[in-house]
Amino acid sequence: MDIPEADLAGQLLIAMPGTGDSRFAHSVVYLCAHSDDGALGLIVNKPTPEIRFRDLLDQIGIEVPGMLRDIRVHFGGPVEQARGFVLHSPDYSAGDATLEVTGEISLTASLEVLQAIARGEGPANSMMALGYAGWGPGQLESEIARNGWLTAPARSDIVFGRANEHKWTAALKTLGIDPLTLSPDAGHA
Repeated sequence: MDIPEADLAGQLLIAMPGTGDSRFAHSVVYLCAHSDDGALGLIVNKPTPEIRFRDLLDQIGIEVPGMLRDIRVHFGGPVEQARGFVLHSPDYSAGDATLEVTGEISLTASLEVLQAIARGEGPANSMMALGYAGWGPGQLESEIARNGWLTAPARSDIVFGRANEHKWTAALKTLGIDPLTLSPDAGHA
């Protein structure tokens, strides 16, 4: 089965059961970029319990005020895990450091966005991720063709929602799929 050539940026990737890589089991990935050169996305439903946003800001030398909005730090993917990314609503921009993925979700990977959040001047909605998921040319398309991933339109409530344990099920339900009916076995008609 050929996967049509399409720009999947701004879509969700939903891991199918039986994913061979435990880092992606039950993952929901927001695709930030997709082209012939490959793809880049952030896992949006796997918080890192050992890293708190306040502690992260303190480690990188950003002054932390007494009252700081609690932002969950997520495992964004296995590539460059020391690098931070912020997915956020489009009401904030750091100029050239911000990529508007869609009209609803932007990506910024700079200290400026973290400083703005710490000052209470950042985006209305945001989520922080360390690391990213990356695919080389044709790799993601091949994984989709082998039934490793489903794609779905992204929804802000799923990307920015706090109920990480329910995001995988919520993403499947946007496609009308009951997770209990999914099988890890692939089949093509």
